[in-house]
Order: sequence, then C-alpha cells, then structure tokens
Amino acid sequence: MKKSRLLIRNFVLICILACTIGCDQMTKTIVRKEMGDHEHIKLIYDRLTLTKVENSGAFLSIGDTFPSWIRFLFLSLLPLFVLGFGLYFLLSRSNIGKAYTIGLCFVLGGGIGNLYDRLVHGSVTDFMHIDFGIFQTGIFNVADLAIMTGMGMILFQLYLGKKHIDTSLG
Repeated sequence: MKKSRLLIRNFVLICILACTIGCDQMTKTIVRKEMGDHEHIKLIYDRLTLTKVENSGAFLSIGDTFPSWIRFLFLSLLPLFVLGFGLYFLLSRSNIGKAYTIGLCFVLGGGIGNLYDRLVHGSVTDFMHIDFGIFQTGIFNVADLAIMTGMGMILFQLYLGKKHIDTSLG
C-alpha cells in the first residue's frame, strides 16, 4: 500500500478508536456525575435499565476479591501490553479485511476505555443492564458493548474468509 494511503487509513482508524473511547468515557462521566451508587433508572420498562456500579474486577466482577497486586498485574499491566500489541498490529497491517480492521478498532477502543478507568479511577464504571426474561446481561458499559460488537465483526470476517488475514509479524 502506498505510504499516503497508509497514512489516510491509519488516520481513519485512529479516528474510530478516538470516537469509541470518547463515547465510552463521555457516558461514564455522565453516569459518575448524575447517578448514585446502585441507583436504578428504568428506561424501557424493566427491559433496559441503568444501574451505576463500580467494578474493580473483570467481566462480571471476576477477580474483584483478588489481592490488589494480582488485580494490577492481570487487569492493568497485562492488558496494557496486549492493547499495545493490538495497536501495533492494527496500524502496521494493511492487508486485513475491513470488518476485521473496524472490529479490532472497537475491541481496542473498548479495552483502552476500560483500562483508562482502572488506571485513573481504580475501577470500571458499569451502568447498563438488559433483561428480556430468558436473555439477560450483567451490568455493562459502552466499552464492553464496543468490545462485543468488535468481536462479532472479527468473527464474521473470519467466518466469511473472503480476505486472507496475515497475522505474521514479519
């Protein structure tokens, strides 16, 4: 790929990352300022509710009872390296499919948003809950939504297999 096209591509990808992180952080800032801990707001009957919780663990609070140094190692330091590698991979590979590329932007943006919370606030602010009887989520945030959407896009691209994904580092 020509250098000018690569620069434009990377600029667009950085904009997608910035929008993902920005939306996540903006919603969390509003929730932190406007909602009390465990406050419950019904948006669509009992189907979509807002409930503010501070999660010091990982997905569904896994690890929140671990000693602080283990939480720091596995929930801050390790993700920092993984996200750094992911950014390098994203910006240095121009031969991967569009759904994979945009999906990776969403995954990395969500990961960066949650990592920022951990490093700055000591926990991640979660606030959305969906309940459709049989289908029910834990309490999550925009970063989690971006990560799940991104993973769906990546799996979709891999399933289609229409574009070869070069994962080599050379």
